[in-house]
Amino acid sequence: MSLLDGRCAIVSGAARGQGAAEARALAAEGAFVVLGDILDDQGRAVAAEIGGQARYARLDVTSAKDWDAAVALAEREFGRVQILVNNAGVLRHGPVQSTSPQDFCAVLDVNLLGTYLGIRAVLDSMRAAGGGSIVNISSVGGMLGTPGAVAYVTSKWAVRGLTKAAASDLARFGIRVNSVHPGAIATDMIADGGFDAERFIEGHKARMPIRRMGVPEDVASVAVFLAGPNSSYMTGAELAVDGGWLIS
Repeated sequence: MSLLDGRCAIVSGAARGQGAAEARALAAEGAFVVLGDILDDQGRAVAAEIGGQARYARLDVTSAKDWDAAVALAEREFGRVQILVNNAGVLRHGPVQSTSPQDFCAVLDVNLLGTYLGIRAVLDSMRAAGGGSIVNISSVGGMLGTPGAVAYVTSKWAVRGLTKAAASDLARFGIRVNSVHPGAIATDMIADGGFDAERFIEGHKARMPIRRMGVPEDVASVAVFLAGPNSSYMTGAELAVDGGWLIS
């Protein structure tokens, strides 16, 4: 018997990178998974690769209607939602002095509002299921004052706080809420970040005790742990998956 047999999960930002790895890992442990994203072709392809345990839903995480539709699809196809991985995120570089209010708010809309809306959307389903696990993907940027990424860092610190507030509010319903804080993970978000990805990778490898970039599967395995019964006494916790970045 697998860890998550028969449980229904939603993963946002699941068309590629960490989200796709998380969806695959949850399915490998027996979960049914709804993959949400706005990259329709890629998302459908990952769902098709996983097979009958997966469905794809177009999900703009800033839209409450899209979240409601994803939950409705999950319940229709697989039953009550018991796992949510709030993975979707965007990265825009820029210090305080050159980041426009529009860019600042655009990052917060996806990274913070999207996470909040996801939590809100699954609550009724999880309560009807008797409980559940919510895994919010933050960042080591939510534990440090990393320069040159004011919007991203602010959003990830806020996800950290949202996680703890939600964990306090929802424990009485049997719903656990924890956060994961990836470090330098080789994903498309780094490659698409509008900066020298190769220089970023090499620079961060040099300062980490585990001298390699992380891969999406490193994060996915932690998400599976938090989603399942082996973490049943954990809520409001924050797990760094960072190669030792925070101790260097």
